[in-house]
Amino acid sequence: MTATVASADGSPIRYSVRGTGEPALVFVHCWTCNHTFWNAQIDYFSRNHQVIWLDLAGHGESGSHRQRYTMPAFGEDVAAVVRQVGARKVILIGHSMGGPVVVEAAKQLGDRVVGVVGVDTFYTPFEYPESPEEIAAFVKPFETDFHGTSDQMLHSMFVPQADPIVVEAIVGKFSAADPKVGVSALYELFDWNAHQAPRDLKRFADKLYNINAAPTGKGSAANAHVVMVPDVGHFVAQVKPQAFNQALEGIIAALGYAGDRVTP
Repeated sequence: MTATVASADGSPIRYSVRGTGEPALVFVHCWTCNHTFWNAQIDYFSRNHQVIWLDLAGHGESGSHRQRYTMPAFGEDVAAVVRQVGARKVILIGHSMGGPVVVEAAKQLGDRVVGVVGVDTFYTPFEYPESPEEIAAFVKPFETDFHGTSDQMLHSMFVPQADPIVVEAIVGKFSAADPKVGVSALYELFDWNAHQAPRDLKRFADKLYNINAAPTGKGSAANAHVVMVPDVGHFVAQVKPQAFNQALEGIIAALGYAGDRVTP
């Protein structure tokens, strides 16, 4: 069953809850996708945890009352759901753009947040454009041909040996994306990474972990809080769900929790 809660700007945010057990795991999707990207994780982790999914404003089943799709506004979507559910302890898990989103949500949720997990988002080799000119140049092709440019970019995010059926199934889920939402969110994502990321990653360093891709199998972790999954591209949880789930279980244990029990 699903429900709807109003975000800070009134945008209707669709969400659902499965399972029981603290800490609750909140799964936040990436740019122009939706909660179904987490299906394998929702099924697996709801056995021992309360699992919460949501669609960010303008994505999936959620509506929108906003003109700018900023990372703080997306963070308000997540915070609204967590408060509505009444979860007392949460681990926020965000893929790609969802990484900055869960960091912004953590600012709003305070002590409720016992862990933040970025998935192939922080400490990756991808070089984000930083200056206004660089950001505009990167986004311009999306303004001209949103779906064609998105399709090309998405196909580049898989390793050569990836199963073509899996690739097309994942890429196909992006076909319903709203270009207006996508273009705005790209601008705001790059702006956040240029101006906000250094300060916020330092602020949450003690509870921030990452599960990142190592496409060639040779990537090294940037720090002790980064888990590398070899031989996979950007969509780690979707292409290698078992490896991802094991990595997330390890992070949950490292944060001091196992299932719904605190470890000694």
